[in-house]
Amino acid sequence: MSVKQRRYKLFEDFDKVNNFLVDNYSIKKMNGYLLQPFWEYAHTHPAFNHKMTHHFGIWEDDGKAVAIVCYETDLGECFLFAGERYEYLYEEMLTFAEQELSIHSEGKKKLRIWITEKQKVLFNMLVLGNYSMISKEPINIYKYDKGFKDYILPEGYSILSLEDENDIKKIHHCLWKGFDHGNEPDDDVDSMLFMQSGPHFRKDLSTIIKAPNGEYACFAGMWLDEKNHYAYLEPLAIVPEYRRLGLASIALTEAMKKTIPFGAAYCFGGSHKFYNAMGFETIGYREAWEKTW
Repeated sequence: MSVKQRRYKLFEDFDKVNNFLVDNYSIKKMNGYLLQPFWEYAHTHPAFNHKMTHHFGIWEDDGKAVAIVCYETDLGECFLFAGERYEYLYEEMLTFAEQELSIHSEGKKKLRIWITEKQKVLFNMLVLGNYSMISKEPINIYKYDKGFKDYILPEGYSILSLEDENDIKKIHHCLWKGFDHGNEPDDDVDSMLFMQSGPHFRKDLSTIIKAPNGEYACFAGMWLDEKNHYAYLEPLAIVPEYRRLGLASIALTEAMKKTIPFGAAYCFGGSHKFYNAMGFETIGYREAWEKTW
């Protein structure tokens, strides 16, 4: 076994890491929350810094990816995940992360590392490395075998998929206002097209709730890992003036139902209490650890 490390090459290695994350998925450790849909969605997000992906590290055994160090959107944060037989690499991976992914400010370095509570090897290393846990949030899933609640769609509203209608400007408006960026969206409509460019992006699984006036009131994007039989929600946004009508619950439920014919048995949701109110269960926690040196 001869493991070699090198820098990540965006165009060459994207699919290689995709496959690695799928092949090594474990509901027990959840890949340090570096799930394949999480990885792909990040690459198509407008905030993702493509220019710095050469700071990612990839470890290969006989040309096959066995470990990855990367950020979600930009330098200063980090995810580390190694295959089950390669956890001995974490010490080397952490050193690489501190060198390549930390940010520099006022003569000091700073790095935030995300792990799940079940990554015991990394947990111990971070404690010994003088990292401090600064936040902790639940990992929630909805198990399909519990069934789905029946929600009533308000009169005049309709449920669509992106195959039915895909108005990019309306999507941009919905996500902009839904994530409380302000009343008037900027003109970066192209970023919405870019978000639909991922190789596993599914128009048929995405769900829109259209208001009586024609606006998109709610948008739920849904991703799928067919091999590991789970769905992944990202993003879920609802325009403020349409909140408290049950639209987010309806869109999310419809999006989850769409993944059943493709073998999904559960869906990852967000950490907000809304998900627990819908019936999502907390199966663990992900933690942010930080160090300044």
